[in-house]
Amino acid sequence: MNDISTIKDYHEASKHHFRRYARSLGYLDWANQPVPFREFIGAEQVALPVQETDESARYEDIFVPGKVAPQPLCLESISKFFAYSLAISAWKQAGDSRWALRVNPSSGNLHPTEGYCLLPAMGGMHTLPGVYHYSPKEHSLERRGKFPQAVWNSLGANIFLVGLSSIHWREAWKYGERAFRYCQHDCGHAYMALNIAARMLGWQVDLLDTVSDQEIAALFGLDRFDEFRPNEEEVPELLIAISPDPQKSPAPYPIPEEFCSGVAQGTWFGKANPLSRTHHPWPLIQVAEQASKKPRTTGEAMDAPGWANLAPDRKPATAQSPSDPSLRPYEQGLSAHQVITKRRSAVSMDRKTSLTRKAFYRMLLRIAESDQNLPWQANVHLALFVHRVDDLTPGLYLLVRHPGIHDALGKATHGHFLWQRPPECPDNLALYLLQEGDSIEIARVISCTQDIASDGAFSVGMIARFESRLDTYGAWFYKRLFWETGMIGQLLYLEAEAVGLSGTGIGCFFDDAVHDLLGLQGMEFQSLYHFTVGKAMVDPRLQ
Repeated sequence: MNDISTIKDYHEASKHHFRRYARSLGYLDWANQPVPFREFIGAEQVALPVQETDESARYEDIFVPGKVAPQPLCLESISKFFAYSLAISAWKQAGDSRWALRVNPSSGNLHPTEGYCLLPAMGGMHTLPGVYHYSPKEHSLERRGKFPQAVWNSLGANIFLVGLSSIHWREAWKYGERAFRYCQHDCGHAYMALNIAARMLGWQVDLLDTVSDQEIAALFGLDRFDEFRPNEEEVPELLIAISPDPQKSPAPYPIPEEFCSGVAQGTWFGKANPLSRTHHPWPLIQVAEQASKKPRTTGEAMDAPGWANLAPDRKPATAQSPSDPSLRPYEQGLSAHQVITKRRSAVSMDRKTSLTRKAFYRMLLRIAESDQNLPWQANVHLALFVHRVDDLTPGLYLLVRHPGIHDALGKATHGHFLWQRPPECPDNLALYLLQEGDSIEIARVISCTQDIASDGAFSVGMIARFESRLDTYGAWFYKRLFWETGMIGQLLYLEAEAVGLSGTGIGCFFDDAVHDLLGLQGMEFQSLYHFTVGKAMVDPRLQ
């Protein structure tokens, strides 16, 4: 319970307010800007074959179960998996400055998230199973460790494992105390990028939420602290199991303890490269990290009746979904690879391009269905500032992603809200108009007066059920609420690209001003992430 109080205190301390921002340096210390790529000096690199042609399925098909034939696990498919998820997608240059863009978005393009995998012995790699770190700069796997075949056999399933970690310093260098939040957004973005990549290969993904952070650290060598510089350590985040054969896919299950210990006792290689010469200390981030460490849990169901358990008069129909031809505004024939490699974070928007109502609904249907990617109930709901959607009244809307929270949201928000269903809204989309009116200036002001929140077709405030989730599950669930917002953000990025628009995540907003706007009091609901979708302006100075 002390951890819960501590993480709540961190959340309050890292809020932005009209009269003060969360603590940061207030300037960019360019002399200590972190190196954007993690490398393990002394570790063998396994080059991944470069994909010369686009062999991916249509974007809309990857969301249809069974539509994409599964590819066998081999060096080529592992290469595609990382190319579709964590790889460099483009380079930009302005004058003498040159920087990489990646498939997975990141706050400030700082990329605190690192990817790892545990693979069996494979042709073209090694005769023993091993631990690998993905290097996007080289598009290669760095061999961090090896262990006996008997250890791998103890898994007892046709899967391989993928993990994510965070380097808090990468974000704290720019954003100070709020950086811990941004690392969790980015972890959610990266998880959904991995999920999408697996879908493109016909593979099944399970987020294994019973494992402890300590076990994840042991599996990927993150607890080998003498191999990392102080203040540049990697913090374990999540572990996923991927089955290349969905017909034999396991349900989420505890990783055997003998497997974790067997991997940790293997042979390890390499030492992490230095990222900065010196570091500014941010002790509050360390406090939040310690408070939110996850223990091993039982994996019991994380509450909630789903839509199927509601009374018939409140149950949405299931006749329409994004796969319904009447709701497909995609560019014809656009492949999944084209969508993910086109994804960019818009810097500014044109203030005029609108979105069709049908495309808007289809985007929201995709978000509404995304709870299928979670081992817990959906806890994040969307407050939508609709600016330029054809045939839809401008104003403030709310998308409810879980039926069990509908009444609580109604009671927690302003009593004068309308809660009206918009015209021709699909029956299975729990979208409500709360208040009519031009919200352009409101959206701009509450997002730290950033024009990008008002210049697109719509913007979003992601509202999480907060205090009761922490009280029920523990302080470790704090990070998972942010992961959920990042997952939603990644889907919004891709859905925007699929209709010829762009998106941008917004981490800077005035937290309590959002709550006041909605009528939210206390900490039961908190705004954790903002987003905007519109037509990006092209900067001619960039190559």
